[in-house]
Amino acid sequence: MFTGIVQGTAPLLSIVDKDAFRIHTIELEPARRKGLEIGASVAHNGVCLTVTGIDGGRVSFDLMRETLRLTNLGELRVGDRVNIERAARFGDEIGGHAMSGHVICTAALTSIEEAPNNRRLWFRLPGKFGRFLFDKGYIGLDGISLTIGEVRREQPRNSEVDAPVTFCVDLIPETLARTTLGDRRIGDRVNIEIDPQTQAIVETVERVLASRAVI
Repeated sequence: MFTGIVQGTAPLLSIVDKDAFRIHTIELEPARRKGLEIGASVAHNGVCLTVTGIDGGRVSFDLMRETLRLTNLGELRVGDRVNIERAARFGDEIGGHAMSGHVICTAALTSIEEAPNNRRLWFRLPGKFGRFLFDKGYIGLDGISLTIGEVRREQPRNSEVDAPVTFCVDLIPETLARTTLGDRRIGDRVNIEIDPQTQAIVETVERVLASRAVI
């Protein structure tokens, strides 16, 4: 489990590409790798990955086909930085919200609104996931626990069943300095993790309503 409180960023040192498979190696600072062992979980841009190799400060991870398909990790290049969070331990403060590290999709950054002491980012999400988004609800963006500021549901066009949904988050200077969101530009894609409690509630209600409609 993770909390969505990113502990910092780490540079990507090397990439080894194979058939529908990738090995990438990052550099972790001493404080970030204290007690780290092979088999441990570390979130990269919100994606739960397993440590497969440790060589001093160089730590390696395997990325499977589904990870490369669903997330933005397959777009990374050597020198890019990723948001890092070690798995939560019993007794740790939960400063964000409970997160699993299981990314559901990516969303494109469509607009940036600057203000003197904060920044508002707008993202466009595939419509089928829009039912899990609510004003002031939780969402994970590249592993960062954030509160949704506003949700806008677009009108369906032509034969669209699920029209895209846009939503915004507001970032304080600390978040901009500590994470990669401060470097994001229009068109960049971020990993999305829906709040699991919200998802469970929405899907349960949908199943109950569907069962009643059949009766």
